[in-house]
Amino acid sequence: MPQKFLIKKIAFLFFLVSFISVAQHDEAKEVGHSTEVLESSHDESGLTVREKIKENINHHIQDSHSFTFFGDADKNEHYGFPLPVILWDDGPQVFMSSKFHHGETVAESNGNHYKLYHSKIYKTDAQGAINYDADQHVSNVRPLDFSITKNVVMMFVTGALMLLLFGGLAKSFGKGPIAKGAGRFFEPIVLYIRDDIAKPSIGEAQHKKYMPYLLTVFFFVWFSNLFGLTPLGVNVTGNIAITFALALMTFLITQFSGNKNYWKHIFWMPGVPWPMKIILAPIELMGVFIKPFALMIRLYANIMAGHIVLMSIIGLIFIFKNWFGGGLSLFLAFFLSIIELLVAALQAYIFTLLSALYFGFAVEEHEHEEAH
Repeated sequence: MPQKFLIKKIAFLFFLVSFISVAQHDEAKEVGHSTEVLESSHDESGLTVREKIKENINHHIQDSHSFTFFGDADKNEHYGFPLPVILWDDGPQVFMSSKFHHGETVAESNGNHYKLYHSKIYKTDAQGAINYDADQHVSNVRPLDFSITKNVVMMFVTGALMLLLFGGLAKSFGKGPIAKGAGRFFEPIVLYIRDDIAKPSIGEAQHKKYMPYLLTVFFFVWFSNLFGLTPLGVNVTGNIAITFALALMTFLITQFSGNKNYWKHIFWMPGVPWPMKIILAPIELMGVFIKPFALMIRLYANIMAGHIVLMSIIGLIFIFKNWFGGGLSLFLAFFLSIIELLVAALQAYIFTLLSALYFGFAVEEHEHEEAH
């Protein structure tokens, strides 16, 4: 029976391979273009298929001054809504991003002219001239930009969602010991963060004062990661400025929470010969800054890489243009999307766990002999 099953399986595989080969051959006849011609062919915009895919990926992972739901690049049509542009250039300059018309026109405000160029706003003249220096860098003045961008909008949405969910969870506990509604799903997660992250890492005595931050950062990173997997095209935690701000908050809380034992183990380690203390002190001091830097890069790189890989696999559908290659790319994209759902929660967990560990190191109370 096993041999018969193996023979049938091999025969089926040969049949499938031959069927795929014939189907691809027939489809190539119908299309009349080879893969090489497809990849090198240009559309009306003068871009190859690969260049258009790369442009779309860059557009997806970058922040934007307008919120676009979808659009048609060939027809130059965009469907969404503009966002406020807030600049400081000899005083406040406030206008809507619709004045830029997605970077095609120059925006005028109080006699000043601004141009949106590669997702950045530069001061220019009425013709929108962009100047370059000897190193081919833009030499136009960049005013201070405090605009409400797409990522900022999604941070507001995430914050409002958290207030709504956990405000309701808190009210439900006021009526009884059992959570109601969506709180039944989130209550076990809150308890897990308290019992399996905060208490073991910080300690039974001092974990409570850090729970608001740990819960906030976990759900903020998790929800932001999930929003990044939706067709809205947001990439909040794939923005290094966001991960820098999160890591900076963890860094500041750690340093302001540090007790004398924490600083003593950094600058003058107990139980270590004094010549070694002189060597190890700069290394330990560097570690103080390397830890939050690792937090920042880990979250940013993982989320950014996931978005680029997922968009690249989807782009393969338009490169292959046959049912086998497109179907395989679609299957890989679906499988990777499931993995990204796990990564979204995993990165939130890792960021929260490491933050709790750093807080635990800062507030730990013990003598050196007891520690060993």
